[in-house]
Amino acid sequence: MAPLTAQAQGDLLIAPTRIVLDGRQGGEVILSNIGDSEATYRIELELRRMDGNGALSAVPREAANEKETAALAMVRYAPRRITLPPNQPQSVRISARPGAELPEGEYRVHMSFTAIPAARPVTQGEDPQGIEIRLVPIYGVTIPVFVRHGRLEAQVSIANPALRAGASGSELTFDLIRNGSSSTYGEVVIRKPGQAEPIAVTRGVAIYTEVASRKLALPLSPEQTAALRGPVEIEYRELPENGGRLLASLTTTIG
Repeated sequence: MAPLTAQAQGDLLIAPTRIVLDGRQGGEVILSNIGDSEATYRIELELRRMDGNGALSAVPREAANEKETAALAMVRYAPRRITLPPNQPQSVRISARPGAELPEGEYRVHMSFTAIPAARPVTQGEDPQGIEIRLVPIYGVTIPVFVRHGRLEAQVSIANPALRAGASGSELTFDLIRNGSSSTYGEVVIRKPGQAEPIAVTRGVAIYTEVASRKLALPLSPEQTAALRGPVEIEYRELPENGGRLLASLTTTIG
């Protein structure tokens, strides 16, 4: 899973990796250029939807539903283009303006930060008649921005645990089943009953409101696979820095 407090791609470091707004106060994202030369980034809003495996796919604006259209309309941010010298951080301010008639619910957009390649000057000695193909990688980072309007809640349960053979070794698979009007976000902790030290921890597990359940497949080392056999506890919790509240748990036996 992606890191939680900061995310890097190329020479761009972003923190935090998700923003939650309630309409009363705004937030900010800090961009840092960790490279050794000046860089420019374009900042845009886009739409993405989660599927039952947790994958996100882009949604064209013309295919947006009512909630996605409302989210695009209410989220404001500045600046929209930023140039960062090396080791120089700068903030992007984000706010939301829900309309008076906006139905209660959770609204989400994704904010993208895309590197703009520097112009390459023509140097003396180059053949003006020659054709040169130069591949320039475009780096980008995307983070979700949530607007929560009204009294929202979510309930989660864990079902169908199984130990299976994956492409590169054993995997523990199970379903996270969500009900309610809010998404959830946290970590999965797997441990033996009565033991404080976990066998495995997977952070940054989200279930967005467009899916009622999400299937997880957690890769395991041979040592983790051996430790799992017999009674185990699977917990889905908020992140410790967000309070660590238990969202769902299941005690089962892995054969």
